[in-house]
Amino acid sequence: MAQSRKKTDTRLTGRIVFPDNPSYNAARMEYNRRFSKFPRVIVFCRRTQDVINAVKWARERGVRLRMRSGRHSYEGFSTVNGGIIIDVSEMNKVKVDRKNRVAVVQTGNPLARVYRKLWNKRLALPAGTAPDVGVAGLTLGGGIGLLSRKYGLTCDNLKQVKMVVASGRYGAKTIVANGKKHSDLLWASRGGGGGNFGIATAYTFRVRPISTVSIYSITWKWRDLEKVLPAWQRWAPSVTNRLTSTIEVSAKQVGTIVSTGQLLGGAGELRRLIGPLLRAGTPIQVRVKTVPFIEATRFFAESDLNLEPKFKITGAYGYKPLPRKGVRIIRDFLAKAPNRHSTVWSQSLGGAGSAVSRVASTATAYPHRKAETIYELSARWRNNGEQQRNTRWVKRFRRALRPFVKGDYVNFPDLQIKNWPKAYYGANFGRLKQVKRKYDPHNVFRFSQSIPVGNRARKR
Repeated sequence: MAQSRKKTDTRLTGRIVFPDNPSYNAARMEYNRRFSKFPRVIVFCRRTQDVINAVKWARERGVRLRMRSGRHSYEGFSTVNGGIIIDVSEMNKVKVDRKNRVAVVQTGNPLARVYRKLWNKRLALPAGTAPDVGVAGLTLGGGIGLLSRKYGLTCDNLKQVKMVVASGRYGAKTIVANGKKHSDLLWASRGGGGGNFGIATAYTFRVRPISTVSIYSITWKWRDLEKVLPAWQRWAPSVTNRLTSTIEVSAKQVGTIVSTGQLLGGAGELRRLIGPLLRAGTPIQVRVKTVPFIEATRFFAESDLNLEPKFKITGAYGYKPLPRKGVRIIRDFLAKAPNRHSTVWSQSLGGAGSAVSRVASTATAYPHRKAETIYELSARWRNNGEQQRNTRWVKRFRRALRPFVKGDYVNFPDLQIKNWPKAYYGANFGRLKQVKRKYDPHNVFRFSQSIPVGNRARKR
């Protein structure tokens, strides 16, 4: 009630951007330009106290808040009209302990910077490919990439989280979650999605020694789709877990299929391992080479550069290869894509003793442990007039594939999914609600698909 409202005496600190600031337009922009929102203020935090002050300031005034690291939320969950954006992107220190194979990474770091800092010590973190994606949300949602099958998801290598959480009616404080204290929050931070419980400011990761890796790229013409995709789906989960691979089928207007992958091993071994793919259809280009790991991260980042600025994406998991009908659905939708920037991308996750599938589905908040592959269906465009056609195509595509796939990845959020709690979290949703109630009982950290506050356990 108004009379119990605490005195609004907290001041914002950090780099503060209001709408009259010349940098406001650049500061409010999301990676996905489909969203254009106008926050009341954006705070670029430089230390943890700036985050605490921003949360307290928002709570004292009843102002809606969002947190932001890399701005990559596919559905624009990290921005808000009329509220405050708490941006941690200027908190980007990385401390590496090579002897103990541990790195402390502030959550404002983009992936390219994390890879570079670790590479200086010849270490790596299993993570994604987009160079400018923020490590914060990537980790909280799971984190998949080209080391996943050998070393697990990014969240599987998370040992500790520092997080600013709501405290009392109007306050905020920092807590540390690890295996000994607040272990339930650490569990939830391993796949429970970004923005649900508080604002993460630093992660402690287990990191791995690395030097060189081998990478491949195979290109086919579009007409080979019904030969190549089934061959990749049989091969990718069954090959050694030192090899993680992807396949991307472009719109028919582009007319190509490209598979890439990374092996912890030499080029000779990789060339032998990709034999089943080389015998599928008629490859028109094959590249295999051994490179320093940091060069491999740049190679895989190339596909995330120079894309159309607006997009609609949805995801799903493959627990087994698509039947012939499922492959034909992909062919038919890409044959009638809204433009040349529409694709289906897939990556191997499970199978063959994969580190992802060795973890129990309830051991972390990330539930899709037994999936062999993950899919990303995407449509991209530039002009607003194209939006309806593209988003409708993605929705129809998802619906057509639904009999053959399961769920969705919380880092590929989709507001069109009605039963999103089951799609993202499966059987873990109930426990996530209880963690939410414990650490954010007033539902301070909320957005369109945030985890709701769970019901209190009934007294018996």
